[in-house]
Amino acid sequence: MADQRPIQRRKLSDAVLDVLLREIQDGTLKPGDLLPSERVLMETFGVGRPAVREALQALQRMGLVEIRHGERARVGEPSLGQMVEGMGETMRHILVHSPASLEHLKEARATFEREMARIAARKRSDADVRRLIATVDEQEAARSDPKRFQTLDGRFHREVAAISGNPIWPAVAEAVFEWLSHFHVDLVHAPGLEKLTLAEHRQIVDAVAARDPDAAGQAMSDHLTRANELYRRAHFVR
Repeated sequence: MADQRPIQRRKLSDAVLDVLLREIQDGTLKPGDLLPSERVLMETFGVGRPAVREALQALQRMGLVEIRHGERARVGEPSLGQMVEGMGETMRHILVHSPASLEHLKEARATFEREMARIAARKRSDADVRRLIATVDEQEAARSDPKRFQTLDGRFHREVAAISGNPIWPAVAEAVFEWLSHFHVDLVHAPGLEKLTLAEHRQIVDAVAARDPDAAGQAMSDHLTRANELYRRAHFVR
């Protein structure tokens, strides 16, 4: 027979993974349910312990099961945070090795966060405004602590998105900030730039407090456009 290619043998762990994944997806195994013990899984599938553990670890990386030492694996509760965390390493790899993808992500973030600011201005409560002001005040107090300053920077953008009332948006905002933070960490605490970041954050808060969607969206757009331009300049001179 012409052009014959060797048949790839399927890993035993893949077969175990497929069955467990199907049972989680069809609801046979529900969030919080304990999976059978490793020994029971070994007997059920007729495989060794390595195949069972490899399948369970794959499910854990997907965020579908929780594994604690000395305990049976348990089906995880649905969590946007776990989903985002699971994507983190893959996304960081893409961004490090694909400059075009990095530029596309920054452009997408600017569009997304501009709309989040507009929504925040329409839907904000007095408590929301107080929370944003408190975060910027904390960030100002952390000007001499770059790591804390950056953490609060991310919190500010997450809180703006959270005003929407849709839990997906703050999860997305936090994820994108984390993916980009590696590239921006040397900019947010450069001399004089903390002051500019704080002034821009307060301008966003003022527009949200005034219930002015256009001003809020423009303030957020100007803020992220400035940050992206600084990033390009910094990497151009290196």
